[in-house]
Amino acid sequence: MSDLLDKAKNIRLLILDVDGVLTNGGLQFNARGHEYKTFNSLDGHGIRMLIECGIQVAVITGRQSKLVNHRMNDLGVELVFQGYRDKRLAFARLMEKTGFDASQIAYIGDDLPDLAVMSQVGLAIAVQNAHAFVKQRCDWITAASGGAGAVREATDLILKAHNLLDAKQASYIL
Repeated sequence: MSDLLDKAKNIRLLILDVDGVLTNGGLQFNARGHEYKTFNSLDGHGIRMLIECGIQVAVITGRQSKLVNHRMNDLGVELVFQGYRDKRLAFARLMEKTGFDASQIAYIGDDLPDLAVMSQVGLAIAVQNAHAFVKQRCDWITAASGGAGAVREATDLILKAHNLLDAKQASYIL
């Protein structure tokens, strides 16, 4: 655990996949082709807390969705890269835009397209229901599945490593 906290202590940017990480991975459409996604409110609050503490959050996803834009806007996530099947391209743009070194970046993924970025970052995280091949190649696996609080586990871990979690939580009861 101390090695994990040491890696998390260096993180200045958390990158999230969407389908299977911020959602449960299910793709729901109505008869007219309108898409539905369910996001977890615990994950959302964890994202807000990271941003409030000065740790940036970004999204890289292979699909395009107005719902993702809406949710990320609601959470204050400004770095949103959609439609990148090759996530390395978005990752390179993100590093250029933020100026962060790969060792300062964490990535949460669940499937094979995430591995190209996960293999480069300082902290690679897989959600509990990630593909087995991905789980074998990450630094940490969350206890929760994607869309069910996995992102919140990661945001809490990063805040804990930065010695910010206790004070942040206490601010809600004081």
